[in-house]
Amino acid sequence: MMVRDEINGTVKLKRLVEHFGLKILYAGRDYETAEIGIKDVNRPGLQFVGFFDYFDPRRLQVIGMAETKMLEGMDHQRRVESFAGLFEYEIPALVISRDLNCFPECMEMARKFGRTLLSTSDTTVVFTSKVIDYLNHELAATVTRHGVLLDIYGEGVLIIGDSGIGKSETAIELVKRGHRLVADDAVDIRRVSNQLIGKAPELIRHYIELRGIGLVDLQQLFGMSAVKLESQIDLVVEMEHWKEDKFYDRFGLDEQTMNILGVELPMVTIPVQPGRNLAVIVEVAAMNNRHKKYGFNSAQQMADRLAKLGAGE
Repeated sequence: MMVRDEINGTVKLKRLVEHFGLKILYAGRDYETAEIGIKDVNRPGLQFVGFFDYFDPRRLQVIGMAETKMLEGMDHQRRVESFAGLFEYEIPALVISRDLNCFPECMEMARKFGRTLLSTSDTTVVFTSKVIDYLNHELAATVTRHGVLLDIYGEGVLIIGDSGIGKSETAIELVKRGHRLVADDAVDIRRVSNQLIGKAPELIRHYIELRGIGLVDLQQLFGMSAVKLESQIDLVVEMEHWKEDKFYDRFGLDEQTMNILGVELPMVTIPVQPGRNLAVIVEVAAMNNRHKKYGFNSAQQMADRLAKLGAGE
């Protein structure tokens, strides 16, 4: 079912600069190619006084008022040594917050070592918070799975199963019933904290493949209300051909799960045979999953009633 193995990406520094509208004070020699692969940032106050134990140069470096006041208390030669010590490492960039003035020694050493200098009007706390949140999303562990992802009553439902079993046809019926398609055929899934977020690869976004018809652009056919860019994944629905010798749970007490990127997702298996309205079944599965999250479990309620009835007898 997996199309692409788990990967952890990187973010180009240039893309981050454009995203946050940062000012370029000096573009280092690797500005066009520099990448960030660490989700955290660093305030190099300790490094300015020569402490480089546990220092990770791959992090974006940010200085604010506290570091500025400390540097102001140094003489010219000490500031040169402080910035030289930092810029000797291949850091992605140094960002100066609050639009504070760049020390001449900082610019001098940035030019000498070819390091990028950036500036933002945000306070240090605001900027670092925004960058960490952005990097958590962009650098999240990612896999691509074969399947269809839809938003059904606010529940992200990932439909999986053998090729040709009817996933796309079910998705079309669900879209006609007012739900929204996120991805068909390939679903890019990334883990953000303990949640899984799915979206379609850009090339096939909003497209769905129907055997005998071909590719259909749902956005053009049904309008923007029929599609969604991304969705949290709350439930996995596995479609399989009906097996006469297999026991299918009729009460729903045997809860299945699927592990994706270390997150356990509830899963239901739907046997497929002629005459079954799969769209309605998936729709009900989504509603039932939502009810369970709110503490209402129909199967468990029935089991409790039967237990009480047996005890009464």
